[in-house]
Amino acid sequence: MPELNELCEILRAGDTIMPELYADIPSAIQRVESLMTLWEHPGEVRLYSSPGRTEIGGNHTDHNNGLVLAGAIHLDTIALARKNDDHIIRIRSVGFGANHVNLRNPDDGGNAANKLIYGICEGFQKRGLPVGGFDAVTCSDVPPGSGLSSSAAFENLICLILGDLYGDAVPEPAEMAKIGRFAENEFWQKPSGMMDQLSSALGGLSLIDFRDSEQPHTEPVSCDFKGYTLFISGPIGSHAGLGEDYAAIPREMKAAASVFGKKTLRDVSPALFLSKMPVLREKISGRAVLRAYHYLTENERVKSEAAALKRGDIQTFLDLIDASGQSSFMYLQNVVSGVRQDLGVALAYSESLLKGRGAQRVHGGGFAGTIQAFVPDDLASAYQAAMETAFGCCVAARIRGQGAVRIC
Repeated sequence: MPELNELCEILRAGDTIMPELYADIPSAIQRVESLMTLWEHPGEVRLYSSPGRTEIGGNHTDHNNGLVLAGAIHLDTIALARKNDDHIIRIRSVGFGANHVNLRNPDDGGNAANKLIYGICEGFQKRGLPVGGFDAVTCSDVPPGSGLSSSAAFENLICLILGDLYGDAVPEPAEMAKIGRFAENEFWQKPSGMMDQLSSALGGLSLIDFRDSEQPHTEPVSCDFKGYTLFISGPIGSHAGLGEDYAAIPREMKAAASVFGKKTLRDVSPALFLSKMPVLREKISGRAVLRAYHYLTENERVKSEAAALKRGDIQTFLDLIDASGQSSFMYLQNVVSGVRQDLGVALAYSESLLKGRGAQRVHGGGFAGTIQAFVPDDLASAYQAAMETAFGCCVAARIRGQGAVRIC
């Protein structure tokens, strides 16, 4: 491990994984130098990076054992960290204040980050993995509330630090994702799956099959978007008060599956579903029928999107992204909630800027947050400027090949 005063010299020498993570190395080193000004401890230190993620395909499919196309992005959370011997985890996060977690007294903290840290530590212990105290300073360029999974980046970062500092036992990506899901479900009371954590931990772009939700199958997918820039943009509205909107989607999809005696829609074929329309209309709501229809068509689209990327057919891929967006708006109905129309406005304005080119869709859970657009490179600068002016957020996202990783 390097001393603090050696760290930037090592990074500038180019002998680390940093060139695989960042397109602009000088800016990345400046970011580390800024973080170093907060570091107060002598001796050796380690540098870590954990990325956000973007969902490319599979809008609300994972919770019904479906398929997802998702990838780690270049926006990340970085940390300087060192082991300590007092059984306390101390984290200072730029823009978010400090966290203080006493591992001998797991009831002494109530904020969300502390709860996640406790949950991750318990997830380690349940697997027989060692845990202990550490000091860390972190900063993140993953916009919170953007649907780019700043929480998954943080959870994977804690897993990475604990695993690296104690026993050299960094969990495999699937185990890291399970630990993050456990922390969210049991300590944060958030009924989430593990798509966010898994795609962040894996790195690259992956086709993820959640037929077995405990042992999802993952397959890397090449992702040369050939002349298009991926933007995530929108108003990033608050998710407060939207709990029922989010909860209703998996509940209604599973209600549709129950008509066929199944727990999830993954075990219902599109042909069988359509053949039972009179029964479906009698037993479940019209919205549940539409959301189930979205799931069944979206699940097939994910496979087609991955296949199009593998063969380099960018136009077919873009057509499928647009179809996903239309299905999400019309059938899944996760763009509008009550009088909240911001995401619909963002989609309308984005469509006007694209001038019939590229593709767009709601990003992630929907209702609040962001949209996703693949923008021709010749329109990229004007598109970004216009969306930033109108909605306050428009970030270019690049798929990065590495997941959560120690840099040096």
